[in-house]
Amino acid sequence: MLYRVIFASEAVGATGKSVLSIAQILGVSVANNRRDHITGCMMFHRGHILQVVEGGRTDLDRLMRRVRADPRHTAVRILSDTPIAARRIEHPMDLCGEPARLLERVGLPCLSQVTANDADVMLDLRCAA
Repeated sequence: MLYRVIFASEAVGATGKSVLSIAQILGVSVANNRRDHITGCMMFHRGHILQVVEGGRTDLDRLMRRVRADPRHTAVRILSDTPIAARRIEHPMDLCGEPARLLERVGLPCLSQVTANDADVMLDLRCAA
């Protein structure tokens, strides 16, 4: 059975503030997610991170333990953790390149206020684009 976990966190230090920082995070995420058969999408915006990951229960639980232990994240909060019939994300890790536009479309100023419903709407908008 597959699951989708949507979580938000606050970035620590320079995390997500430069192209190099984002490239390093994506590189490691792609390698780990390929190994663990996880697909995902990540968004950085004004010091906040939103991620949607899909995969098997054991693999996602292991990923979440790594995220909670990762010093680049603080205030990790699970917005949604639910079984799914099929994946909506195809790649090991995608980067959402237009976070401000998606946030504007759901009426949010930043990711600190995002809910599970907001994240689902943004995922729908991203997948439809």
